[in-house]
Amino acid sequence: MVGHAPAPGSWSFEPLQLAGLGLIAGAYALRAGTLRRRGAPVPRRRRLLFAAGLAVLALALVSPIDTIGEERLFSVHMAQHLLIGDVAPLLVVLGLTGPLLRPLLALPVVGRLRILAHPLVALPLWGVNICVWHLPALYDAALARGSVHATQHMLFFAGGALLWAVVLEPVPAPRWFGTDAKAGALVGAWIVGGVLSNVFIWSGHAFYARYAHAPRLGGLSASADQRVGGGLMLLEMSVVVLGAAAWMFLRLMRETGLRQELLDQGIDPRVAGRAVRYGRGRELTRPG
Repeated sequence: MVGHAPAPGSWSFEPLQLAGLGLIAGAYALRAGTLRRRGAPVPRRRRLLFAAGLAVLALALVSPIDTIGEERLFSVHMAQHLLIGDVAPLLVVLGLTGPLLRPLLALPVVGRLRILAHPLVALPLWGVNICVWHLPALYDAALARGSVHATQHMLFFAGGALLWAVVLEPVPAPRWFGTDAKAGALVGAWIVGGVLSNVFIWSGHAFYARYAHAPRLGGLSASADQRVGGGLMLLEMSVVVLGAAAWMFLRLMRETGLRQELLDQGIDPRVAGRAVRYGRGRELTRPG
């Protein structure tokens, strides 16, 4: 940060960041322990995914990715933001369940904020968040002021968590937001990210003052570094977001067949639809 920034390439251990991650890990472990004692343990796979999400977030914040990205290379900073705003939130949300979140959702302030997790709110917020923070004025302000930079990172993570929460549904989304709508939403997110990444790929000049005047590393000019950053963004979103969308389309085909099977057995359409959506359709099927 300004005035006391670690040297590029060094590790940066910010006590507040590490303390925050420790509190989150501790709260998760405490709630998971409570559920285990009640006979409803959190699956091991989910616990590992949540831990991996926190590990990715810690790596992005304290490793040389942070110092090199902040002081020298836009492409490395882009890699950091993709870890903070997409990969870590995805892993964290994959590690969550409704029972885990129940005490948090019961808090009055959280209850009032649940509107942010509605698909028609969360998805536009994600798009606006990722685009606005890349405007030169705000991006340069984040590089110049530690408090703005911390806010940028928190909002990137929050926006990513909202996106993946409405798609993966650790808590139920509106009935109309089914698998087909989720797949479409992910394609829409990829389009937004693709447009932004192509702005960087095809630009002939550096947008941000810090990188335009930074000492060059790896023989990259500022504009070439910016193109690499745009390419990283396009690649990561194509692999992760489009990969998730493709999985959703395959899931939709499986759900369609299973729903029809249940309807043919005389199951009420609303019961069948809900059971299939939440992975309990096979429990309703009758042998033969």
